[in-house]
Amino acid sequence: MTLLEEKLSTTALARKLEIPAQEVFGTLKDYGWIERKQSAWALTAKGEYEGGSYQKSKKYGAYIVWPHSLLQHPLLLAIESSQRLTAATLCRHYSHFNTRQMNRALAELGLQKHTIMGWELTEHGGKLGGLQEESTSTGGLYVTWPNELMDNPVVHRELNRQGGQAGVMAGESDAEQDLFAAPADHFSTCKGIDGHILASALQTRVCDWLYLAQLVHAVQRNLPVEEELCADFYVPSGQVYIDCWEADVPAGQLSGKLRKRELYRDLELRSLEINADDAGRLDEVLGRGLLSFGVRH
Repeated sequence: MTLLEEKLSTTALARKLEIPAQEVFGTLKDYGWIERKQSAWALTAKGEYEGGSYQKSKKYGAYIVWPHSLLQHPLLLAIESSQRLTAATLCRHYSHFNTRQMNRALAELGLQKHTIMGWELTEHGGKLGGLQEESTSTGGLYVTWPNELMDNPVVHRELNRQGGQAGVMAGESDAEQDLFAAPADHFSTCKGIDGHILASALQTRVCDWLYLAQLVHAVQRNLPVEEELCADFYVPSGQVYIDCWEADVPAGQLSGKLRKRELYRDLELRSLEINADDAGRLDEVLGRGLLSFGVRH
């Protein structure tokens, strides 16, 4: 066996161990063997000490490989691949979500549904290994999932998409697939999950949030005035207009935005402004803002 054949990519290592690839990536990161450098994984000194090195591929570029002997390393053997996942633990692998958003995302995929008792497993979710659980303290329902759910190409793709991340499908190649890739320009097409075409990354995040919260919303809704002015979003259930303010508003748009702000005040219309700094905390800013107008989600 040649030296090249003895080397295993992280993805191939996971397959040999029969552990979800993301679990292996996460473990190596947590223990300081690999780290993020810009948009790629890089070896640390500890990773090099454990035998990690780089291999080049025309398709994937340089990626990390490991010696075959690592299959017997106590750290990897100790991973409990049978441990089931909850929405909270899934957030460790899809860091753009919090637990509430993850539950909504799984519901959007048809794997579970929200009821008065909590989160109930659907037939489709059961086919992917979901199990219905009940909290011993509150009696509320929730669902647990097998680790293999993260290696399901459709689930992985959609959770990356809904979380604003870019990832490579699991199982496409033995090369090290970057399942924890930093967010790429997911918004280059400015298309929301619901198909709405948006003008910016911030608008796309707001649109996706409203959709996953199951709130009916309009895009570019005319204000109730004779002037040709449109709100970025309109939530009819609470008659709330929502506008997004980017970090740098083009001069040609600034006057229109200021005019809308004036009309909202003068006509006493319900309105919310979402700033660029709010993109990572929409549950707090947008969620609480809508709730103040009686819009539950």
